[in-house]
Amino acid sequence: MNFPLYIAKRYLYSKSSKNAVNIISRIAVSAVVVGAMALFIVLSGFAGLRDFSLEFTNVFDSDLKVIPESGKIIELSQANTDKLKAIPGVAVFSKTIEERVSLQYKGRNHIAFIKGVDKDYEKVTPVDSILFLSKWFEAGMDEAVIGTITANKLSISVNDYANLLDVYVPKPGTGQITALDLSTIFNKKSLVVSGMYSVNEELDSKYIFTDIDFARDLLSLDSTKVSSVEFKLQPGADEAKIREEITAILPTEVIIKNRIQQNDALYKMLNAENLFVYIFVSLIAAIAIFNIAGTIIMMILEKKGNIKTMISMGLTINEVRRIFFFEGFLMTLIGATIGLLLGVITVLLQLQYGFIPITATLPYPVRFEFINILIVFVTIAALGGLASKIASRRITERLVA
Repeated sequence: MNFPLYIAKRYLYSKSSKNAVNIISRIAVSAVVVGAMALFIVLSGFAGLRDFSLEFTNVFDSDLKVIPESGKIIELSQANTDKLKAIPGVAVFSKTIEERVSLQYKGRNHIAFIKGVDKDYEKVTPVDSILFLSKWFEAGMDEAVIGTITANKLSISVNDYANLLDVYVPKPGTGQITALDLSTIFNKKSLVVSGMYSVNEELDSKYIFTDIDFARDLLSLDSTKVSSVEFKLQPGADEAKIREEITAILPTEVIIKNRIQQNDALYKMLNAENLFVYIFVSLIAAIAIFNIAGTIIMMILEKKGNIKTMISMGLTINEVRRIFFFEGFLMTLIGATIGLLLGVITVLLQLQYGFIPITATLPYPVRFEFINILIVFVTIAALGGLASKIASRRITERLVA
């Protein structure tokens, strides 16, 4: 039998002769409960906010996106296209062309990126999920879908055939521009807005979607040139193997990005915020948990006579210290367990009923993750163990003497 642990359990469940010590012990355990509960709820709430932030962006992004390592163009022949279609695990892929353009409508101007996509793009990206107004463009009809912010800046409406949207892009070439005639400097094509999309503030002002042939004509590109290839993978597909096969098929050096890599800056920002929140709340919990140290010190002073008796019976100073260390650690574990239980119940109730709203129709997003239970339990246990260790070191030869 572990004698120090046995005595610690007896001390834990027996009442002190001084009522003040009993009250302080309950307060210390309550502080651990609140600290564990708060830390779990905050981590679950931030996980929910992270998912909420990425929800719209993930809809817009493909499973894999291939872009050129240098330059703007990938050479993609028909033979290479057939080989890409034959890769096991690839459900469908879409060729796209992107370039910065100037938009002009009734004297208003806006700089955006034209994104010409082929007929398979709707299979790669669920455009119905981002479509805000009217309909997606039809191929060969000189139509486009623009973001809501772009539409507001240009004060443009859908299906306005009387006033077309003009798209300008500089003509390819080298040297200085000396001519004043814009037709010699820019390629220009006009189109009608068939619909509007809404993803987030950044994307809603960035892209204008149109047919890939329209973009090719505007940029004077032939059918073998694309800016990127976006893939949708089959469930359970081996991403690493598909990457290798894509790299082997394409004749030029390319970069292949998955969803996370396409939003690398956003993921890094969210992870940094998550770490900061965890550290901040852990520090608050540490202040509360260190009440355990004060409680243990008071118990040591109260049981000074018992300590002398145990020393006389043959226990060493270290064994007596372990008694009070175990007592503080057990108090921490009890408080952490109760706090986690209350935190889990609160998060599950929020998931089920959404009793804490952001707006009248939108409940505060939370996400239940078992890893957060482990993180909170380990954090609280470590802080409680540290506090108990510091307090138990107060037992010295001088105190016993």
